[in-house]
Amino acid sequence: MTSIEEVSFRTATFVVKIYIMNVLLLGSGGREHALAWKISQSPLCSSLFIAPGNAGTASLGTNVAVNPNDFEAVAQLVSREHIDMIVVGPEEPLVNGIYDYFKNHDSLGHIPVIGPSQQGAMLEGSKAFAKAFMQEFGIPTAAFREFTVDNLAEGIDYISRQTPPIVLKADGLAAGKGVLICQTVDEAVTEFNAMLGGKFGSAGSRVVVEQFLKGIEFSVFVLTDGKDYKILPVAKDYKRIGESDTGLNTGGMGAVSPVSFVDASLMAKVEERIIKPTIEGIGKRGFAYEGFVFAGLILVEGNPYVIEYNCRLGDPETEAVLPRLQNDLLSLFHALAEGRLSEAVIEEDPRAASTVILVSGGYPGDYEKGRPISGLEGDGESLVFHSGTRLNDAGELVSNGGRVLAITSYGETFREALAKSNGKAQQIQFEGKYYRRDIGFDL
Repeated sequence: MTSIEEVSFRTATFVVKIYIMNVLLLGSGGREHALAWKISQSPLCSSLFIAPGNAGTASLGTNVAVNPNDFEAVAQLVSREHIDMIVVGPEEPLVNGIYDYFKNHDSLGHIPVIGPSQQGAMLEGSKAFAKAFMQEFGIPTAAFREFTVDNLAEGIDYISRQTPPIVLKADGLAAGKGVLICQTVDEAVTEFNAMLGGKFGSAGSRVVVEQFLKGIEFSVFVLTDGKDYKILPVAKDYKRIGESDTGLNTGGMGAVSPVSFVDASLMAKVEERIIKPTIEGIGKRGFAYEGFVFAGLILVEGNPYVIEYNCRLGDPETEAVLPRLQNDLLSLFHALAEGRLSEAVIEEDPRAASTVILVSGGYPGDYEKGRPISGLEGDGESLVFHSGTRLNDAGELVSNGGRVLAITSYGETFREALAKSNGKAQQIQFEGKYYRRDIGFDL
């Protein structure tokens, strides 16, 4: 970190050395706006660049029109702006190997990249890979088999002998749409054929057929250097478009943190049975891993099981988790990069946070963009994170995606926080706006 300016400041008892950094954050959604919001608060942050960012991140740093998957263009930006740390928001650049690209770069290999190597990112990039990893290291998960077109008939026979509901998962990245829960064998066979026939493109060239687990889901986020780890505030998200969890799956309609049923006893099980063997497995496999492990979990008869791994923070959970994280996030990243993560102590805001997502009419199906947005001004009662927004040629804020805005509020309970978020959601206006009012309904 030779390019970083070292400064000192005096606390009540001792002098602390910190490093002033130019930070590049990759991504453009609500997760990235929340990350930018948190990073920009750090005294370690000199300049923040977001590529490509959105209308919300523009107020916290400098948006740069660079595609995170264009590694050469990212490298040029890193060199031009003297970037000292790269924080990767979305999964695709990680699965495509951005960590490895920079670690192997002749002149930029010294720059920390917050995220796993391409091998480590396979925990999200391939459902079959993740299942084999869990099987190898004794991590509790649903029973499964995997199939391709080469053994399609065997797959159909296997499905026909299962008891519905039957879970089908596209092996690769499918923008959050590659998991289907089929209520009948006939439906499962039809979807299985469609997936292997190209429904999700190359992501569905391999399909995992999985046992359905009945229980309640929650999300656990771990920051790790591949050896040590720190657990961040726990959250629960809501993916279905309709209230009471009905209708199609989405990228996420809201989240709450903390989660009422996740007590110390359950977290002890999660840590012993899932987190520790996961980190140990990463070490034994020899993965370079300097970022987040996001375990999507389900509680079944008092025991936690892994539904899936992700190699980055979740969205919309990030918008509820980071407001409750009282640590300086950039300081945590710096400690991770220097091998000092074990020294950190995670501090959580005792208040609850509830996040509500405002989406475009028609989402998760067809929807229109470019709808003017109004009503964001207010008294500071809620945080508004931009998910899919931009400024048009006239300088107006307009919608630019299916998920448009994430509204997070604090409260003594999640219901108190939710009431504030719903009130703000009602105040904000754009044509076709829709949101769920029942986030946390099952808690």
